[in-house]
Amino acid sequence: MVGMLTMRELLGQNGPLAAALDGFRPRREQLQMADAVASTLESRGTLVVEAGTGTGKTFAYLVPALFSGRHVIVSTGTRTLQDQLYHRDLPLVSQALGRPVKVALLKGRANYLCRHRLSLSLSSADLPGLERAKQRALARIERWSLQTDSGDINELESIPDADPIWQSVTSTRENCLGQECGEFRACHVVKARREAQSADIVIVNHHLLLADMALREEGFGELLPGADAVILDEAHQFPEVAAQFFGSRVGSRSIVSIARDTSVELLRAGLLETKARSALENLEQHVSAVQRALSGLAERTDWVALPDSVLESLNELADVLLALGTQLEEMAANAAGVRQCSRRALDTARRLVEILQLDDAAGLRWSENAGRNWSVEYTPFEVAERLQAQVDARPCAWIYTSATLAVGDDFSHYTRRVGALSAETLLIPSPFDYESQARLYLPRNLPEPSDRGYTSAVIDAALPLIQAAGGRAFVLFTSYRALAEGERLLKSALGADAGFPVLVQGEAPRDALLRRFRDVGNAVLLGTGSFWEGVDVRGPALSIVVIDKLPFASPDDPLLKARLEGLKREGRNGFMEYQVPQAVLALKQGVGRLIRDNHDFGVVMLGDPRLRNRGYGRAFLQSLPPMTVIDDGDEAVRFLQMHLGSLAPSKSA
Repeated sequence: MVGMLTMRELLGQNGPLAAALDGFRPRREQLQMADAVASTLESRGTLVVEAGTGTGKTFAYLVPALFSGRHVIVSTGTRTLQDQLYHRDLPLVSQALGRPVKVALLKGRANYLCRHRLSLSLSSADLPGLERAKQRALARIERWSLQTDSGDINELESIPDADPIWQSVTSTRENCLGQECGEFRACHVVKARREAQSADIVIVNHHLLLADMALREEGFGELLPGADAVILDEAHQFPEVAAQFFGSRVGSRSIVSIARDTSVELLRAGLLETKARSALENLEQHVSAVQRALSGLAERTDWVALPDSVLESLNELADVLLALGTQLEEMAANAAGVRQCSRRALDTARRLVEILQLDDAAGLRWSENAGRNWSVEYTPFEVAERLQAQVDARPCAWIYTSATLAVGDDFSHYTRRVGALSAETLLIPSPFDYESQARLYLPRNLPEPSDRGYTSAVIDAALPLIQAAGGRAFVLFTSYRALAEGERLLKSALGADAGFPVLVQGEAPRDALLRRFRDVGNAVLLGTGSFWEGVDVRGPALSIVVIDKLPFASPDDPLLKARLEGLKREGRNGFMEYQVPQAVLALKQGVGRLIRDNHDFGVVMLGDPRLRNRGYGRAFLQSLPPMTVIDDGDEAVRFLQMHLGSLAPSKSA
């Protein structure tokens, strides 16, 4: 019971949602989840719920959250879902229930114009050598800044989000002047934060939530103490984001940014004299010295393999940063921008020293070396205890939900990772009829994935399906190298008159490729990780999903290494306790692209023979939706042709 109505009355056939929303239909699975969420909100407990595709999980948590009258934070894994909740789902549910609520959408600093940073950029816009394109972009941003109320950079559609110009006119945690800024009263970030504090429902993303929980440095630390509940959608992404937040990183980009901003702030304050110029030149020389010391090493190098010359250059760089920060502190006087540059230099020096002096038992350290840019990084072996401490310190309801949290019917892998071992768990299967809507095709006689001809064999097995469907396929790879080889092989096999376009990740932005895939209706899209989740294509435009290999993480991934080392120190089996469950969850995401509603159909082809000939393959198959398993390619072709009907190419074509 929530308020005076039950979830069954709210989400039932004669309820307010059914009356207000076209196409709404009651779902037993949705009601089951809504009841569990309502109970958790009432008890201020912890719930972990996997809701299969088609459950309607968004309404299943929004309805009880809205009707509870409590102050709720909803955290998502992506900005796309943030925008969907704010602009579409919450207004719909609120209006249908007749429960007007104040909702705030809160994004990271990089999404809001910083008036101070814009002023700095404009003051240097006429410097020699500045490209005209950047000057024109700054002029457009300046005109927009006089009109915008929110400062959300998405408003200015003429400049894409990915344009580097935004880095010059938005703030970061490091360069924000805070209350010392002359633009503080008009600050768009401050305004967004104030609106969030007074809202009933606040929509954030996992990065902001963790900043609030763990760092308190983003300025959002005042959100959680007032919350009655935290709901994490796309919760499968949360542990990886947490691992990044509890680690540390110092890199050449951020240090060069300190030098550049310091120069501008000193010039603005009339303090850029010879001694200051010399200190900045010295800093840039030491950044270059680290790069020279790293030259010749691999793109990623474990800490124990770093030469003494690298460690010496890093220690010297820390000393130079400390000296610069101290010098700026003495010069700052009434110049708030200079004081902030001083703090940034001192903080970077402190973090660099911490990384250099960390005990090996604390976590994993490594260097990244990519051309002229480098970084040194650290991640702890495990973050569960820290997450649990943050949750325990805040007596509110915590609800984690996603379509992929359990391995089979076991949630222990996920609950261990987020420190929620005492949580209630609920597994809600998808309501879709997978046995009739889909086939799981496991080709016979494919070589082992390590075989040089493996990708060629996968393409050969997938080609008859793609040709039978006239395209209409996702071909998902576990590496960029396999993607490049798969593209070459598929295009060669199809020839110039395939009758459908072949779209490849990297040819255009992800959203642009997806739009074209939907619009064309019979394309083939080749992609890697970013297309395995968060992609919703309904109807016959997507009738085949081909997955080349079981998605085990790269053995060179530092986060993977840290988790495995942590488990090894506890005497546990890292492969079976971490790598297999993680790959299972990733595979569930990829397979989940195919069936998105009751009318969808298609074939999932998994090429990896380890599903059949390794003991752990059973864990993967048992975690997938209950599709009919086949190993005959001709049967897969007939299934597609039967469902596609006139959409399938004729045999004579």
